[in-house]
Amino acid sequence: MADIRITGRMVNFTRLTLDTNDHDAIRQQLANTLSEGAYQGTLVIIDSTVEQELIALIQLLISLGLQPMAVIDGILGDEARAIQFPVLPADQPLQRIKPSREEVVLVEEVKADTLNSETKTTPTKTAIAHKTSYHDEILRTGQSLVQDHGDIILNASMNSGSEVIASGNIHIYGNVRGRVIAGAGGNSAARIFCHSLEAELVSIAGTYCVADDIPKDVLKKAVHIYLNDKQELVFQALEF
Repeated sequence: MADIRITGRMVNFTRLTLDTNDHDAIRQQLANTLSEGAYQGTLVIIDSTVEQELIALIQLLISLGLQPMAVIDGILGDEARAIQFPVLPADQPLQRIKPSREEVVLVEEVKADTLNSETKTTPTKTAIAHKTSYHDEILRTGQSLVQDHGDIILNASMNSGSEVIASGNIHIYGNVRGRVIAGAGGNSAARIFCHSLEAELVSIAGTYCVADDIPKDVLKKAVHIYLNDKQELVFQALEF
């Protein structure tokens, strides 16, 4: 009998992206996020946009109950290799594609400009462009469809490894196998509608759910996804 066996297992990691090397600030922000204990023991991959004292950062994450497993190659790559800490290859950028067509609607926003700090105000009107992107072709692996100022309507399916990102709502009239991100920029009123849900990740206004955590009773069904009053994702199966 062989002394070594090689087997495979799918393991979920959480990617921790850092835009600061102030470890006090990192500790405070993570402590707030981890306060309910939901992330205790979570395996994390470190991705930093700034230089870090890597050993100190690893010790910080461990002290907070996280398990750092590797860094994304880049700014921290050489430092990680010097201490023989695992390094994962950087992501390949997705190809941002143009929608089949786009519709623009000007919406008037009324604001009150103060003329006199005590009593007088005068209203002003500002025209805001709300855009809806329509795409009629399958979104293929490695492709990204983005609408920064409105909604997206995808009249086809999306493959795994693709993504749809909108500041507003997202409607997908096909199978969803990639990443769907609505309310980008913080719009918690945004919603997601899809014909068949098999997504790698869904997110609204920063609240996200990965594939393994999507309720099993809505998989491969038409689903409406939104945030409730507690800013939790709700998955509602649609009946036709």
